[in-house]
Amino acid sequence: MNTTSPGHPLIAELPDLLPAEHIVRINTPKEDIGSTRSYEWNGWTFRVPPGVFTPGATSRMVHERLLDGRIAVRGLVYAAMGVGLGVEAVAAGVAGAAKVYALDVHAPSVEAAAGHFAEFVDGGSALVPGVGDLFDPVPEGERLDVVTFNPPAVSQRVSDDPDVVRNVCEGAVIVTRFFDQLVRRDLLAEGGRVYVALSNTADLKAIVSHAVRIGLSPALEHRHDWEDGVVTHVFRFTEAVTA
Repeated sequence: MNTTSPGHPLIAELPDLLPAEHIVRINTPKEDIGSTRSYEWNGWTFRVPPGVFTPGATSRMVHERLLDGRIAVRGLVYAAMGVGLGVEAVAAGVAGAAKVYALDVHAPSVEAAAGHFAEFVDGGSALVPGVGDLFDPVPEGERLDVVTFNPPAVSQRVSDDPDVVRNVCEGAVIVTRFFDQLVRRDLLAEGGRVYVALSNTADLKAIVSHAVRIGLSPALEHRHDWEDGVVTHVFRFTEAVTA
């Protein structure tokens, strides 16, 4: 894989990081994550246990694309990184993924995802739950056709609660480590695609530049301006083609 790429034209088009005070104001959690809650989407009711966040609008961009095929998974091996409640795992299973990895560092999230998958997904899609750091639960030799990640990449600490940090503000390092593991372990199948949702509350240019440096090629799938200063991007990364 080429690791000497000088850059990518997409990087220059990305917005700069928002001011720190704006980031903190926008991203300070408003829900009581210590309580048991419920979440409804696509006619399904998901049980949200303590410590697990309910998905927001950015997550729904990914869920909708999995369910309607814009992120195609039928017959493929798919990994939901940071699976949380498990909505993307359910959407991928309903969309016909052959195998779904439900990956999260948080054991109660993986347990919730597995329960919802069993409840809502009928048919031949197999779930592989995995608790651990990023791709650690994926066995050696496995190749992934599709990966999605809505990372907790907010650049400012918005809480001292470890659950909030894990879900919101690990910073850019969680994404660069994600890319590093993906490339170092050669986890992408031929033609594999990685979809990452990021806004300018994270250091977009640094993150995408890092992906390019280690041999990934970015493309912009979707851009949404929330009209509050925040602009969310859904990127598609593939292995860069070398001469």
